[in-house]
Order: sequence, then C-alpha cells, then structure tokens
Amino acid sequence: QVRLVESGGGLVQAGGSLRLSCAASGTIFSIKAMGWYRQAPGKQRELVAFITSGGYTNYADSVKGRFTLSRDNDKNTAYLQMSSLKPEDTAVYYCAAGSASGSSWYDWGQGTQVTVSS
Repeated sequence: QVRLVESGGGLVQAGGSLRLSCAASGTIFSIKAMGWYRQAPGKQRELVAFITSGGYTNYADSVKGRFTLSRDNDKNTAYLQMSSLKPEDTAVYYCAAGSASGSSWYDWGQGTQVTVSS
C-alpha cells in the first residue's frame, strides 16, 4: 500500500521560506511523478508543481520563480522549497504520486498546513 507523508508545514511571515517534504513508501518511487497540490479555504484544490520520473518540472504561474520542486530517489522523498512566501500561499498542501509523466495522480498524502502571515 502506497503511503505519502508530508512534513515541514507551519506558520511563517510573508517573505519567509519553508521546505515541505513528502516521504513515500510502498511504491517504486523512482518511476512515479510527484506533485504538490494546495487547497485554500473555500477554494478548489490546485496544482502547485510536479516533477516527472525523469526530473522534468512544471510549476503553476503563481509560484514560478519562488518555489522549487526536487526529488531524491535514494530517499524516496520529494521536496518543495518555498521562498518569498505570500499570504495567498496559505493553504493545506498535499503531496501526490502518479504516472511517470504526471498526467494522472493515484495516491495522496493527508496534507500539511502552511500559513503565511502578513
């Protein structure tokens, strides 16, 4: 059974940084794309970024230049480095694992709260 565990969320002031981690187990991590989604109160869940099994990354326009997604296949972990955080980045962030290209998402973590104060 695939298990994704997020960590690294918290409260930070605007302009600050956080690094989220997503540790995967029960799957062949290296062949999966890994993604981060977020959901703010009253809003739909939206894709923040994903990284394919081959290392290609894609970012939402709202986070380009501020967030960096990486993966360590030896540690079965994906990382989302978030910098220059804004209050509008406040949301629950979810890790997802899916097909190698990132076209489909099959497994989800339980989420970690990120709150950016102004």
